[in-house]
Amino acid sequence: MNGTSKLSQMDLKGTKRLNAAWKSRVHIFMQSPLQWKKISWQKTNETTLLGKSLETLLSKKSGQKAFREFLKSEFCEENLDFLLACQNFQTLQRPEERKKKAAKIYEEFIRDDSPKQVNLDFHTTKVIFQSLQQPGPSCFVVAQKKIFTLMENDSFSRFLQSEHYKVLTGAASKPKGLRKHRTAMRIKSAGDELDVDRLRDGLLLWHED
Repeated sequence: MNGTSKLSQMDLKGTKRLNAAWKSRVHIFMQSPLQWKKISWQKTNETTLLGKSLETLLSKKSGQKAFREFLKSEFCEENLDFLLACQNFQTLQRPEERKKKAAKIYEEFIRDDSPKQVNLDFHTTKVIFQSLQQPGPSCFVVAQKKIFTLMENDSFSRFLQSEHYKVLTGAASKPKGLRKHRTAMRIKSAGDELDVDRLRDGLLLWHED
């Protein structure tokens, strides 16, 4: 009886140790959804920011793409193309490069009957034309502000009600690759650590859009 009792006690202790180890692993595993929720919450907030302002929207490549598709559906994508061309112009350092680029922008977006003519007043157009011989970095700044304000007050508000915006925010908030990377998680028997690095890599996709 004593031998049997000791054996039962040993079995009980072994079972308790196994239960304790399993509870520890379960605890770690149960903590991981909090990380997913935190990441999803952050992504939801960032997604909400896409509709906060036109400037924020255009700071993301995915936002630029979606907004341009919307403008294209309204036959006014030249406004965004003009802004991006002017933004590129401001990065140029060499005077000869600026002169060549300025002439191209004028011919494409500003000259009367140009293929992508934007809506600028006569005075702004005249000032730009007079600066084409020696265009400085701020050559198109006034025109940029006018076109940006036009889009901000007109196209942007309609974009926020469009299917293009719904698709954009839906894609941005969806945790891509979640199911795939869940299979990569494992509990290490030695240290009872949860490997969620690949999961995080699969969720934190905001800046790669």
